[in-house]
Amino acid sequence: MIEVELTPDMLSRAKQKAKEMGRLRNSITKGEGNVAGFLGEEMVLKTFNNFKRENTYDSDIHFYHIKFEVKTKRCTSVPLSHYECSIANSNPNQKSEYYIFCRVLENYKKGWILGYIGQGDYIKKAIFRRKGEPDGDTGWKFKADCYNLPISNLKDPAKLYKVNDYKPDTK
Repeated sequence: MIEVELTPDMLSRAKQKAKEMGRLRNSITKGEGNVAGFLGEEMVLKTFNNFKRENTYDSDIHFYHIKFEVKTKRCTSVPLSHYECSIANSNPNQKSEYYIFCRVLENYKKGWILGYIGQGDYIKKAIFRRKGEPDGDTGWKFKADCYNLPISNLKDPAKLYKVNDYKPDTK
């Protein structure tokens, strides 16, 4: 897990992008998570400076030909390895190659790049959860059908530094 301090500039860009995007169809949080989503992208771009923003339906970020979809949740504390990452059932068909999962504190002061995983591997390993199903003994209920996977099943995001430093032959 990589901890990232969120700057006022990052927050300002995320708020502007969230405003431009508006509420997405099928949004589980009805658009309330858009700022956090863009902050996740900001964290990845800050940490891996050769990654570039793409913002298409299929992917948020690319590195040369590799496409990444960044999925971010808001949180109130440092994420633990047994916490789960989610992909809504309404969009498991995006055409990115990898998911990068992030969390940001609700006060937008700090966030974490939790890890990454290939899209196919995620769907194979994830557990399908139904809307309204309780999540363990917390009393929280899923707001939509989704695929969940514990953070511990993700690849170490520090491995992306190696990808970030790769320079393809451009001859």
